[in-house]
Amino acid sequence: MNSLIRKTASFDVDAQKSFTPLCPDELPVPGGDQIAGELNFIASLASLRIGSKDAHSPLAPWVVADHAQMFVPTGLEHADITWVSHCVPGTEGFALLDQLPTPYDYDYFVWKGVEPDLHPYGACYHDLHGKLSTGVIEYLKAKRVEQVIVGGLALDFCVKTTALQLAAAGFKVIVHLPACRAISEEGAIQAIQDMHQAGIAVAATREETLRQANA
Repeated sequence: MNSLIRKTASFDVDAQKSFTPLCPDELPVPGGDQIAGELNFIASLASLRIGSKDAHSPLAPWVVADHAQMFVPTGLEHADITWVSHCVPGTEGFALLDQLPTPYDYDYFVWKGVEPDLHPYGACYHDLHGKLSTGVIEYLKAKRVEQVIVGGLALDFCVKTTALQLAAAGFKVIVHLPACRAISEEGAIQAIQDMHQAGIAVAATREETLRQANA
């Protein structure tokens, strides 16, 4: 089956300024501000464009004062580790990268982490147990989408988890690496390994993504 038959969606996961050097006090993923062109590329291969944003309270119980206190287990059921405050609605960090559409201009959009005690990584569920759907899986199935091309920030957390959730829901998933950046190199390596094990295609170039989309 080629991509002319297989209906395709693209998914921009949390491509927000908070995860770029534009917001150095938040979670500045190296090169995170350089992916918009590649996200627009994968959107050109799709008939539907999906997006997501983190939307967090600055008073969430998992928030810590500085980066040295991050990655500590919280003991919370749906917010596993600590993070500095990021992606607060109304701030620059909450905004999508400038070259991307507004949320209204996407075909479907997800805001996640609005509840202070919920800090999901994947865009398909509001919680860490996969109980409260954001509706995106149901939307894609209602639109008869069969494959999803994914990019965004950060590869080793929200992109990986979203891709795994989509694969578990039965979609063919391609992760376009040029449209992703990771918090750490070690995290990127582990994410790629985890996605490969789940049957997700991980493409390093536009040409490889095109081949995978038409396979």
